[in-house]
Amino acid sequence: MLFNFLPYPLLIFPFCFQRETASLGRFKASLRENVLGSPKELMKLSVPSLVYAVQNNMAFLALSNLDAAVYQVTYQLKIPCTALCTVLMLNRTLSKLQWISVFMLCGGVTLVQWKPAQATKVMVEQNPLLGFGAIAIAVLCSGFAGVYFEKVLKSSDTSLWVRNIQMYLSGIVVTLVGVYLSDGAEIKEKGFFYGYTYYVWFVICKYPGIKDFLSFCIQVLASVGGLYTSVVVKYTDNIMKGFSAAAAIVLSTIASVMLFGLQITLTFALGALLVCVSIYLYGLPRQDTTSIQQGETASKERVGV
Repeated sequence: MLFNFLPYPLLIFPFCFQRETASLGRFKASLRENVLGSPKELMKLSVPSLVYAVQNNMAFLALSNLDAAVYQVTYQLKIPCTALCTVLMLNRTLSKLQWISVFMLCGGVTLVQWKPAQATKVMVEQNPLLGFGAIAIAVLCSGFAGVYFEKVLKSSDTSLWVRNIQMYLSGIVVTLVGVYLSDGAEIKEKGFFYGYTYYVWFVICKYPGIKDFLSFCIQVLASVGGLYTSVVVKYTDNIMKGFSAAAAIVLSTIASVMLFGLQITLTFALGALLVCVSIYLYGLPRQDTTSIQQGETASKERVGV
């Protein structure tokens, strides 16, 4: 998975940055200055990498100890948590209508992704208290890491593509540290590539057929999607990223209906409606209450006279 996932963003980001600078020499100089010559910047970007790693592990732990429906509902609390972190960490304010739209989006996404529980004969021992604790940590990590990355992006003039390269490089280091912490003894005994047979390397390195080519295209598109997610964060904010992700879920489901004949349920229709209304409400311009207050003050003075 490490070799299948990481190379594509690291190939795409330098290409985009080279196109932005329009000079290979400037590109190399910027990489030397901001990546190789700035360990502090790499450490700064290692914070969200570490937090995202914790989030993914906590989400897996929560899913192992909670019912799928409970997990689905509680995990969407990352949307209002992101809004709260935006207010606290970036000193922004949200109107009452925007807060309502954020919680409406949370409910809409829950309904869109809702799937009725299916009966199963497999009995799995679960610890709900541990599951709720893990989901709470995952939600907090999601909000904090996203807003922290946004703050780093907007607090300096460093190129967006350089920041992404720093993020992925620090992510590789954090992932490797996690691997050695969890399976260090076995890696020392058997080696890092133990279990990598010829068939495994064949699957990783070779793309001979149409299915493998489609998998390659999907991974490249996923990398491009991650790249443009950072663009959304750079030029808008994490709350808008949540709204765009919700809209993408609705649009992809509609595409599945048109292409594969997926049946739309009542819960999906209601959730899609809530998502659309919440996007509209959040995008409404704020009402300027200054002139109203001044008008009220002037009218009171007239009454007093």
